[in-house]
Amino acid sequence: MENKTTQSGRIYLDCSATTPTDPRVMKKMCEFMEKDFGNPSSVHAFGREARGKIEEARRSIAEFIGSDDPMEVIFTSGGTESDNMAIVGVVKASKVKKPHIITSVIEHKAVLSTIEDLEKRGLVEATYLKVDGYGKVNLEDLKKEIKYNTILVSIMYVNNEIGTVQPIREIGKYLEKLNDQRERGGFPKVYFHTDAVQAFQYLNVNVKHLHVDLMSVSGHKFYAPKGIGLLFIKKGTHIEKIQIGGGQEFGKRAGTENTPGIIALSAAIDILKKEGEKDGERIGKLKDKLVKGIEKIENVTLTGHPKDRIPSVASFLFHGIEGEAILINLDLDGIAVSTGSACSSGSLEASHVLLACGYDHEQAQGNIRFSLGRFTQESDIKKVLEVLPGIVDRLREMSPIAN
Repeated sequence: MENKTTQSGRIYLDCSATTPTDPRVMKKMCEFMEKDFGNPSSVHAFGREARGKIEEARRSIAEFIGSDDPMEVIFTSGGTESDNMAIVGVVKASKVKKPHIITSVIEHKAVLSTIEDLEKRGLVEATYLKVDGYGKVNLEDLKKEIKYNTILVSIMYVNNEIGTVQPIREIGKYLEKLNDQRERGGFPKVYFHTDAVQAFQYLNVNVKHLHVDLMSVSGHKFYAPKGIGLLFIKKGTHIEKIQIGGGQEFGKRAGTENTPGIIALSAAIDILKKEGEKDGERIGKLKDKLVKGIEKIENVTLTGHPKDRIPSVASFLFHGIEGEAILINLDLDGIAVSTGSACSSGSLEASHVLLACGYDHEQAQGNIRFSLGRFTQESDIKKVLEVLPGIVDRLREMSPIAN
């Protein structure tokens, strides 16, 4: 497919931060906006037509994620809102005096900051699971941390910085069995939430397969526009709304629905159904070529798990130099990458993910993340491998750390 991310010879390799809207998705959304502009809560024909399109999209999306009930799909503004709604909503609905939450140290800030805020306000106690050198959570560690007052486990499906896949299905299956025992003993249920934002376009996101109660999704990570996402809420999950107002989204999320965004989200998922597997295979081959080429550069480390990772992400540590300096030089050559999470940009602190994996502050500062996508071409990878070695050599010659 033509590389729509290339403008005037520029190359975009930051798809984990955001993807360009697929032209086919844009077309569907614009067609809808031209004729179906009604408020879906209005009872007249314009509103009914818009409502019909929303519910059609909801049914299609529910089918894709393996939900038997479309009412389990709640549309949100994206991953951050979905994460907040899952965590805060479950805590608000809990009857436990001071509930306990388990998460990991490498979660997205939308999860970590939410839990930390609840902790500071004295509303919850929390456990932050450590990870191994590949950024992976150990199920046995999780088992040891569950308490009588544990009500929620929130573990991301794929880490956004290093691409490591977590054992979500294994955790989900364990918690299901545990909950059967807890119910008989009179203990509160432990709900299981996963942030599947980075996993959605590459991995199995069937909620029955994963055994999850809540799952966060963001459209702009798989070629839908920004500002639209969803939260899967399994029927029977006790959760309260966190956005107050009208009774939209079955009373779970107030506010007039982003109808064009919902149509776009559904269109993007329709493309995933047809092309997702081939996309992943092609992107994986390009990523492998990139990794092979970059590993020829001296003193470079590929981060993340060697096998349990999504096909699009290759994150490296370039020892002895600042990742930000590499990023700027690549940008001057028309190549867009990142130094980890775009959501943490502007901070001089080293990545909390890399530090958790055991790298020191100096090593973590040398990070560059390449994240490929649907429109990445072989010529893009070739260009990176042509210019990157020279950039690294120049920076190391100037670096007091490298010399």
